[in-house]
Amino acid sequence: MEEELKCPVCGSLFREPIILPCSHNVCLPCARTIAVQTPDGEQHLSPPLLLSRGGAAAAPPPDQETAAGAACGGGASANAAGGLGGGAAGGGDHADKLSLYSETDSGYGSYTPSLKSPNGVRVLPMVPAPPGSSAAAARGAACSSLSSSSSSITCPQCHRSASLDHRGLRGFQRNRLLEAIVQRYQQGRGAAPGASAAAAVAVCQLCDRTPPEPAAALCEQCDVLYCAACQLKCHPSRGPFAKHRLVQPPPPPAPAEAAATPPSAAATPSAGSGCKSPGGAGASAARKFPTCPEHEMENYSMYCVSCRSPVCYLCLEEGRHGKHEVKPLGATWKQHKAQLSQALNGVSDKAKEAKEFLVQLKNILQQIQENGLDYEACLVAQCDALVEALTRQKAKLLTKVTKEREHKLKMVWDQINHCTLKLRQSTGLMEYCLEVTKENDPSGFLQISDALIKRVQVSQEQWVKGALEPKVSAEFDLTLDSEPLLQAIHQLDFIQMKCRVPPVPLLQLETCCTRNNSVTLAWRTPPFTHSPVDGYVLELDDGDGGQFREVYVGKETLCTIDGLHFNSTYNARVKAFSAAGVGPYSKTVVLQTSDVAWFTFDPNSGHRDIILSNDNQTATCSSYDDRVVLGTAAFSKGVHYWELHVDRYDNHPDPAFGVARATVAKDMMLGKDDRAWAMYVDNHRSWFMHCNSHTNRTEGGVCKGATVGVLLDLNKHTLTFFINGQQQGPTAFSHMEGVFMPALSLNRNVQVPQPLLATVGWATPCARPPPLPHA
Repeated sequence: MEEELKCPVCGSLFREPIILPCSHNVCLPCARTIAVQTPDGEQHLSPPLLLSRGGAAAAPPPDQETAAGAACGGGASANAAGGLGGGAAGGGDHADKLSLYSETDSGYGSYTPSLKSPNGVRVLPMVPAPPGSSAAAARGAACSSLSSSSSSITCPQCHRSASLDHRGLRGFQRNRLLEAIVQRYQQGRGAAPGASAAAAVAVCQLCDRTPPEPAAALCEQCDVLYCAACQLKCHPSRGPFAKHRLVQPPPPPAPAEAAATPPSAAATPSAGSGCKSPGGAGASAARKFPTCPEHEMENYSMYCVSCRSPVCYLCLEEGRHGKHEVKPLGATWKQHKAQLSQALNGVSDKAKEAKEFLVQLKNILQQIQENGLDYEACLVAQCDALVEALTRQKAKLLTKVTKEREHKLKMVWDQINHCTLKLRQSTGLMEYCLEVTKENDPSGFLQISDALIKRVQVSQEQWVKGALEPKVSAEFDLTLDSEPLLQAIHQLDFIQMKCRVPPVPLLQLETCCTRNNSVTLAWRTPPFTHSPVDGYVLELDDGDGGQFREVYVGKETLCTIDGLHFNSTYNARVKAFSAAGVGPYSKTVVLQTSDVAWFTFDPNSGHRDIILSNDNQTATCSSYDDRVVLGTAAFSKGVHYWELHVDRYDNHPDPAFGVARATVAKDMMLGKDDRAWAMYVDNHRSWFMHCNSHTNRTEGGVCKGATVGVLLDLNKHTLTFFINGQQQGPTAFSHMEGVFMPALSLNRNVQVPQPLLATVGWATPCARPPPLPHA
């Protein structure tokens, strides 16, 4: 809250805050320093003209002298009143009439402040003192120039300019509420706003002496303490000050209270204080009820809506608020208080949301720290795994090189040993043959020559082609292609770690349901997840605790599977997938199909000319042509029998009863295409029809009130028809395989009410047909 209690100009806690027309607040001493003359009044009036204008003015308002003193800033505030007094002593009523009127009207102006001065506004220059006047009188004249010339003040926060009227800065209301809040804040904080310690006695607030003289009187209107000398000099008994009430100064605060009392209330005012101090010596007393600044001793009683300020009854009778819209002060106070409370509730809600948001951000900070450590550990583990895998592969490759080297060495050594042995044998044979050729005994030579020639020939044949060539090469035919691996390592980046698999889908149990032998499942992605999802995979078991099978793959989050077994329990689960991979499975949901099959006519599968009524239990047609409508159940196994009652039968039409696939043609008689098996009947005979083939004409027809029965035995894979409880002809169709739905075709001359169905047998479950998902 302290920032709300600081002046935007000086940066300190507010002292004598005033309310600018833009609703911002500023200290009164600071307002004196930022008050400027508008461009039209850039050249100040000469002192003689000030005197003549002051002398020609009418009688001032009661606190006009106070307004003149309030316009001065800094240390000039204490001397301004002295200047007025000096002027009174030397120049008659000049000081009392110096700052009576200004030709400027109050309101907003458009003035661009100078950029060469602090705070973006120009400080009002001092007006030269009239000849023969004192320095204090000169400062008083400067203060009065704020009201006697065209002056304005620029808000330091919104930079909007407001013109000063004849009252100067005193024309702005004093924010006593803010002043009291600042005082309470200072007391609660135990800090002193001004001086370091409270004075033992009340002292004069306008004395130039050090230390100041003790106070002799307190002006209730000016709220300033005067000593005897300053009272005669600064607060004359004539003119507007004659109506001010002077009382004895309040007693000094007790020692125990001195620490909690703002020192500005008892100490000498600083150079920045004005004619009024934030409480003066009477700050320790109870805060006085505010009175009208234009009519002393008159309390506020009404609120001017046009001016947005409290006024007294004299302001309504005599002042400028007479024609303005006014409201009772108390009622307006309560109304504005209620509006503020309501606005505070909204701010409180936003503050609560902001606190929760901060908690969320702090949790995110903690999660970032934890996730960062996890990612670092994951990265180190992945890199270590890569290094370890590379080390293992290195060992394997080195083993291969070693084995290849040993194999080559063995082959070479074997060849060396073999060649050495052969060479030794050949060399010995050669030496023996040479010795034989040296003998001169022909008979002895011929005795062994044949055998010796054969041995030489055999030895020569042993050195066949390739025997003197190395069996292995010195080069290793092993080439390690490491380029793809190096490229993959170089391309390895954190983009791979950002691709997370989708989260676990959440099954919406309130939407999951069963109807007959159909189940409907719904799921959704968990909130606050940012992983993309490309689609979902729905898996269902076989209804007997067997393996799961995919029954749906797509982007939808709602799926209906038809053609399941009656009186069976199915387990279902779903998972999400994306480019990053497949996410984990959801929780398994258990779904129980109906014990007994029942169905009505399906409005979604019927031709547009079919008219359904009685909660889809009665079917009629608006066309003379035959139109098809299907039932809401689908059968794949078991024995099923249902009956249809002919409620209206006119002009001998040919309704058809039977079964069909879900994709049967709806704009022709049932049985004319290859996706329907039917019996069509008139009032005398019936035929079986499939693929537009008419077979087994049988006598006996239908009329109003007749009952047609259909028996679908999927255990025996047959279809049989009945009329009024009697079988109509032989078994109509055999080899019935797949999924079948009850079907009916009729025109506008036939009306069929609710079908009656009974299940007379069951079979073990079989493989399901492809699913029919519905978004």
